[in-house]
Order: sequence, then C-alpha cells, then structure tokens
Amino acid sequence: MAITPVIIPRSRHHVSRASISRNAVRVLYRLKEAGYRSYLVGGGVRDLLLGREPKDFDIATDATPRDVKKLFRNCRLIGRRFRLAHIHFHDEIIEVATFRSSAMEAPEPEEAAQEVLPVPEALPAPAEGAAEAVAPRPRPPRMLKTEDGMILRDNVFGTPEDDAVRRDFTVNALFYNIADFSVIDYIGGIDDLQRGLIRLIGDPVTRFTEDPVRMVRAVRFTAMLGFTIEEQTERALIEVRDKVALASPSRLYEETLKLFLLGAGEKTYQLLRKYGLFGVLFPHLNDWLGAESDGFPHTRIGKALEWVDACIQAGREVPPTVLFSLILGQYLGEQAGKHQAGGASALPALELAVAGLLSEQSKRVLIPRKIGIAIRDILWNQHRFEKRQGRHPLYFLRRPGFFEAFEYLRFTSEMSGERRDLVAWWQDFIKSHPPGSDGEQAEGTSGRPPDRTPRKRRRKRRPRSKPETKTTT
Repeated sequence: MAITPVIIPRSRHHVSRASISRNAVRVLYRLKEAGYRSYLVGGGVRDLLLGREPKDFDIATDATPRDVKKLFRNCRLIGRRFRLAHIHFHDEIIEVATFRSSAMEAPEPEEAAQEVLPVPEALPAPAEGAAEAVAPRPRPPRMLKTEDGMILRDNVFGTPEDDAVRRDFTVNALFYNIADFSVIDYIGGIDDLQRGLIRLIGDPVTRFTEDPVRMVRAVRFTAMLGFTIEEQTERALIEVRDKVALASPSRLYEETLKLFLLGAGEKTYQLLRKYGLFGVLFPHLNDWLGAESDGFPHTRIGKALEWVDACIQAGREVPPTVLFSLILGQYLGEQAGKHQAGGASALPALELAVAGLLSEQSKRVLIPRKIGIAIRDILWNQHRFEKRQGRHPLYFLRRPGFFEAFEYLRFTSEMSGERRDLVAWWQDFIKSHPPGSDGEQAEGTSGRPPDRTPRKRRRKRRPRSKPETKTTT
C-alpha cells in the first residue's frame, strides 16, 4: 500500500544548512549532482527539529554502496548485516546508506535470496586425470532471519518510502531533502515529535524480535529526549525484553556506552531497571543490587551515574574505563573481599573478581579485556594515594592510568565525604608538577607507557692474537 508523505516546506520548519555538518552537506550535494536522490535522515533530522545539536549526520540515498564508493575516493565500505559506506574526512565520518526495503512489507524473493554466481551452460569436459570442476558457490543472501524472526542480514534495497517504514521509531524516520530543503514525513514522525512519544514503526513485538537492541535504544531515546514510550511499544518491550540476551554482546557493549555517556545516564539506568532490561544486560550485578550490604541498599550505581552526567554536562570527557570502574567498583570490592576470606591475598583476590565479572558478562555485554585490566588497575591504585613521601608521588603521577585512578578517588571522596584532604593534596601536587616538569617525560599524559626498549649492548671484540713468527736457524 502506497503511503502519501507529508512534505513540510522550508518556510514551515527551522532546519538550516548552517546547522548541518559542512562535510554532510558536501556529500549530499555531490550525490545530488551525480543524479542520485540524497536525504539527511534519522536522529540528525530529529535533533535539528528539536533544536538540539546532533551527534551524527547520516545520509540515505538511492545510490548503491558501490556507486557511492565510485563517487568518493575517501569512501570505505563496511558491514555485513547492513552494507554501509563510510566517507572519511579529517575530523568526521559521514555514514551513507542505500534506501532499504522493509522486511515486513517487501521480503526478498526466495530465488533472489539464493542467487548463485553465473556459470556457462556448456563447459568442456575435464581432461582425463584433471581435477573436477568446482561447483558454483552461492552468494550470501541479502535478507537473512533466524527462525524467531531476528534479522541477521538486511541488504535489500528499496525506495525512500520503504526505507522510512523499515526504520525503528517514527521520530527517527524523518528525511531532510537537500534538493528543496523540505522535511519529508512518511509515518507521523512530526506528530510524535510534538507529542514527545517514542513509538515503534509497525507491530512492536515483531520489530523488537527482528532487532532486540531496539528495546535498549527505546530507553535511551526516552531518557535523552525526555519523552515517554508509547503504550503499545511499552507493552511489547516488557513482553519480549528477555530477547535482548540474543543480541551480539559486542554490539550491546557499544550500546551500553551510549546509554551512560550521553549526559542522561542516571535517568537511563532507572528506566532500564523499571523495564527489567538492566537485569538482562547485567544479571549478576542486578542480583547484587537486589540484596543489601550490612542492612543498607546499594545506591552506588545511581550516584556514580549522576556524577558522570555532571561531568559530561560540564564538558568533561569520561572514558569507558572510569565509567565501568564507577559502576562496578563497589561490587568488585565485595567480590574481592570474598576471595580474600577464602585465603587469597589482596591483588590476586581483585584479579579473580575482575576475571569472574568479565566471564559472567561475556554472553551479555562483552566488556573488552583491556577495559577489565584498566578497571583492576584503577581499583588497585587507590592505596597508592596514601603514600605522599619522597619521590613516590611524582613517580605515581607519571604512571599511565594515574588520572583515571584519581577520578575514581574524587568520586568516592565526594560521595562519602571522606579523604577530602587527600584529594586536595593531590590536586595541589598535580598543579605544581605539570607534564614535562622536573626534566622528566610526562608518562601519564599520553596514556601509553614510556619507551623502555633496552639499548643494544655493543659486543667487545676479542683482541687479535699476534701471528706467531717463525725463527730460522
């Protein structure tokens, strides 16, 4: 069934090219000049209409990924699940996707999905003793789903209308047309934007099953935009929330960073717990939150995320190592205490706690091993702040990871009200010893350990023995 779009002319909206990335505008015009349709799409249009500064500028076009690559020398094609073109500029990557057909409305014909490489009809018989001809290799299907309906691959191209229908939420399915500067709305996104609703396009249960990460994204947009989840979408989310566990653990790690590092982490955390998604993402941590320690509930994670939000809103970057240390620190401390009670010494106990957590999380949110090592170092280095005599403070300051450990100290001090004099002492020490002072290399500023490659020792040559002189008689 054809959908008649609502066209909002430039005179009736405030989206301006001046608010769009210059690189994105260049890509839009290059595609247009080459004869292709090209639209700014998704969250960028949504945020511009809300008066927010977009994080990314994504583009949709009727040019295929190969067409895009021919137009831009700085283009790289990525992805199997969704084939995308990334156009690299000095300080930005513009993502370009080809209009896709909705999996609900226009599934790819079976014969097209099972397309094989062309083979000549008549082939000469192989010579006697020669190897048999290799059978034609089927091309991978452009549309692939599991038995439950989760999409594994979606590279069936379609029209702008098809592309709008297959997007996740109505507020993310708005197009900005560079040809006449209008905004195109196929499915009521403008109305939901004005009402502050997060509404899934199509049947919510089916769409959440196709891509369970949409449930996590629904919560993130709700918290970030201050919206509410539409009633049917909310019911479906609660009904199929356990399917989030089927999503790729590495993808869920990236989504977790977005959940907690966009300035609304504490509100996002509360919504995740409300809808039961936090328990799916972090099952063991969620069980620990449900229990009390010494008669007190665990409130550390919420306070940690409030602190992270305040840092981000003040323009301070919070690296993932600090984020996860703040979220997991108290839990890991208690787990390490249990290992110590079992006879392990302090550092091995902490290492066992971190290793156990990484193993528990590997099937849900895959925290990289290097992040786990950094978390261990941040927690272990807390006792070093007590040593303020001699050259130890300067040596510690120059070590990689010092500033991440200091951020953890600052948070725990602000939350508990303790060790404030220690934090103040280190703040003064940091100011009086800027990187590169005292004629020493600032090892901690680059995040990389200093080059300690040993110099090659010159081998001493053995003295040549003098040739024996023969005496004649």
